[in-house]
Amino acid sequence: MKAVAFFNNKGGVGKTTLVYHLAWMYADLGVSVVAADLDPQANLSAMFLSEDRLEELWPDDDHPKSVLGSVSPILRGLGDITEPHIEKITRDLGLVVGDLGLSRFEAKLSSAWPDCLNRDEAAFRTESAFHRTILKAAAARDAELVLIDVGPNFGAINRAAIIAADYVVFPLVPDLFSLQGLRNLGPTLRDWRSEWQDRLARRPGDPDLLLPSADIRPAGYVVMQHAVRADRPVKAYEKWMKRIPGVYHKEVLDDSGAVASSTEDDEECLATLKHFRSLMPMAQDALKPMFRLKAADGALGGHIYAVQDCYRDFERLARAIAARCGVTVA
Repeated sequence: MKAVAFFNNKGGVGKTTLVYHLAWMYADLGVSVVAADLDPQANLSAMFLSEDRLEELWPDDDHPKSVLGSVSPILRGLGDITEPHIEKITRDLGLVVGDLGLSRFEAKLSSAWPDCLNRDEAAFRTESAFHRTILKAAAARDAELVLIDVGPNFGAINRAAIIAADYVVFPLVPDLFSLQGLRNLGPTLRDWRSEWQDRLARRPGDPDLLLPSADIRPAGYVVMQHAVRADRPVKAYEKWMKRIPGVYHKEVLDDSGAVASSTEDDEECLATLKHFRSLMPMAQDALKPMFRLKAADGALGGHIYAVQDCYRDFERLARAIAARCGVTVA
């Protein structure tokens, strides 16, 4: 099983939309996949599920069928993680349901991080809670791939989610803020990896406690939501697309050597995705990915071709990520 996180500390780059559509695409390609919503905003769960179903999963008292329910015994100081509920979306696609209450886990994770240095087993169980929840969810679904959605920040929840990942994909938009985000992301991920390796050397003696190795290998970046004219980015964005490779290689890969002059020539660029503006509202209403829209959903006329283009774009991206992460796709 491979766990791939999608991360950018800048919000609004289309990260959750990307995870949602890739999860559906991998299922279409016959890969057993689990989408794990570890963002306390729970936007990924809202894309997959109707409000009625979310209301059932989030009753007024405890939420045993969300990720918060899985880590609740640790949060309350009463034990270890419970068996996670995986919401069945299709035969090959399951969802670890997010929860707005997950933000309450932030303080617990923050205090556990330094306590790991003291060989505190409870602290290690806290920091590895997401990792072990993901492993249990993948095992329950016999999943080959877990896609992790996280929030846009460097908080303790995201740190625990990211160290559970084998690979990280970076969604970007071609603007100044994404470049600044990359300059923060690269050093932070290296710090998290190094600091967790230091803690692993002090792990407690329980051989059955499964701890993440925190490989956190960069798998590449995806340029999202760029405006196009004649199949090329408009001039206002071209300068940013030319600068992305240099910043990515230097800050994320820690490589100051020669790089491509634009995203088009950069092997680390997994894809540049058009903004399918008119399709997304229809997809949200239909609770399905854009590339599954039908005439009954309102995809008429030119929309039909846009749906076909969307499918091809996401299939290429899914295959590119799979190749980088060692996932077999037929």
